[in-house]
Amino acid sequence: MQNPSQNPTVASAAVEGEHNQHTGALVIVTILFFMWGLITSLNDVLIPHLKSIYTLTYMQAMLVQFCFFGAYFIVSLPAGALIRRLGYQNGAVTGLLIAAAGCALFYPASNGGYGMFLFALFVLASGITILQVAANPYVTALGPARTAASRLTLTQAFNSLGTTVAPALGGILILSTVVLSADQLALLPAAEQAAHKAAEAAAVQGPYLGLAAALALLAVLFAMARLPKIAFEDTTAAVDAKGGAMSYRHLVLGALGIFLYVGAEVSIGSFLINFIGEPHIAGLSHADAARYVSMYWGGALVGRFIGFAVMRYVSPGKSLAVTALGSITLVLVATFTEGSLAMWAIVAVGLCNSIMFPTIFSMALHGLGKFTGQGSGILCMAIVGGAVVPFVQGILADTIGLQISFLVPAACYLFIMYYGVKYANLHKEKVAAE
Repeated sequence: MQNPSQNPTVASAAVEGEHNQHTGALVIVTILFFMWGLITSLNDVLIPHLKSIYTLTYMQAMLVQFCFFGAYFIVSLPAGALIRRLGYQNGAVTGLLIAAAGCALFYPASNGGYGMFLFALFVLASGITILQVAANPYVTALGPARTAASRLTLTQAFNSLGTTVAPALGGILILSTVVLSADQLALLPAAEQAAHKAAEAAAVQGPYLGLAAALALLAVLFAMARLPKIAFEDTTAAVDAKGGAMSYRHLVLGALGIFLYVGAEVSIGSFLINFIGEPHIAGLSHADAARYVSMYWGGALVGRFIGFAVMRYVSPGKSLAVTALGSITLVLVATFTEGSLAMWAIVAVGLCNSIMFPTIFSMALHGLGKFTGQGSGILCMAIVGGAVVPFVQGILADTIGLQISFLVPAACYLFIMYYGVKYANLHKEKVAAE
């Protein structure tokens, strides 16, 4: 009897079937990337909305990002253990269901106060973290290794599309209602104040219940899909005479770079609506300012395509240093000028942000060999910068003013520029043995 692998027709059909299976799986995973991009940048709309409802300080408002990105630090390691136990597909389904539960919690949170919102955000972010841990390596395994980077770039582009769409959509669905200032609210009787706050808090119910339903549907589709089984590689050990991944200085500094980059990017997005709403900047309503937040995140989407072309000829380190210098310049212009110049300068930072995360990530892992998995875990935990840096800027915004507080992300970009210059020729160095 002839072996099917020796029959060209049978072999070709098998390859085609595997290709179609991988394509279908990639489509589903790409939708996941879009969804968590949308959910993450929706925080930029949620922050000014909750700040107005509960008359929060900037520091208190930044607890939104603190709880959301804090989940990355707390949940990443347990998520890895969960994926090893359940597998990529079941792990992703679990992450989707937890994220859906977090979105559903926004309904009772609208009647339960700010603390309940923060709890709902932490649950939501925990589900997103599990998805991140499962989906990123899953994408790289869906096909030949030589095209893994292009597949991950494609899915990341849809993640950026989600971050671009969400603020404009949130501006329409959440910020379109009339929010009274603290002074206006104080003029109302206590009963009317309570009713107004309840109505504003309820504005988040519809959008987040819609997200909960979408995530639950995705979980069902993902559970039913016939996806290829991907074996989990155990990369937790990796310690030898060199002492493990942490003995590589460029990884340690790269982790700090990821911490500061994510912190700076999230911090700018978090304060953008309030910044544009300042009378001496643009004086726009929250709903109108939300469109510019979409432009900020959209700049990162466009910049990735530009960066992809440029970095074929310019080293990653040099590209990183130039874009970081551009970010510093733009933030300083936004900090020390007024009007449309300040507004467009801070929005344009998104374009410079575009290549930073993947460039720092790849540079930090360069030459790690068998420590690559361990190093990747360290870098993922460094995403907690999105919790810490906005909180620090919030403290300064309350004490020295919102506009001058943007020196915090400028300082973050200064280190990133240093990292790019220091390791401008890292790509030429020898790769560690496996």
